[in-house]
Amino acid sequence: MTIEIRHIVFDIGRVLIHYDPHIPYSRLIPDDAERNWFFANVCTHDWNLEQDRGRSWDDAEAQLIEQYPDHEERIRAFRRHWQEMVSHAYVESVAIMETLVGDGRDVTMLTNFAADTFREARKLYPFLDLPRGVTVSGEIGLIKPDLAIYEKHARDFGLEPAHTLFIDDAEKNVEGARAAGWNAVLFTDAEKLKSDLAAHGVAL
Repeated sequence: MTIEIRHIVFDIGRVLIHYDPHIPYSRLIPDDAERNWFFANVCTHDWNLEQDRGRSWDDAEAQLIEQYPDHEERIRAFRRHWQEMVSHAYVESVAIMETLVGDGRDVTMLTNFAADTFREARKLYPFLDLPRGVTVSGEIGLIKPDLAIYEKHARDFGLEPAHTLFIDDAEKNVEGARAAGWNAVLFTDAEKLKSDLAAHGVAL
């Protein structure tokens, strides 16, 4: 027997909007090997994740510039050129979300995102205002896949975990949602999302 899904929670980056820091840096550091070294050693994924957890960009930049003074301009370019990194929306995924909202489904969003860049994203992509609400990691100091962020989202929005379906592009975040008692699916593309929703009894 399929459990009734009453709440649908979307991740944002790489589910609804594209995110790729290589976009501006392909221009700033044209050499592939040099650019890959920079992301592996200087502006790393883990470094950027701390801004998603709430660290200020000033503190983040200062820390790296102290370690890598010769790369100061390249470090500062990360925030300066952030909007280029979110280059486009995933039109088909957004259409699914809009259909769910339009059908009266309870749709919210749960995202690892720095507070200031999320404000910019909302201006760039107004459809982010369509769901009932959003939990932004950088605003609350919690981050996926920590159990606490799922529990806080469920409390804040009155979600019943067993009747909640979460959509995220990262396996560890999907597993985190399941640990919180949610149903969860791994996003790869819009067609798979449609079939995953149907498998959970959510018709479009």
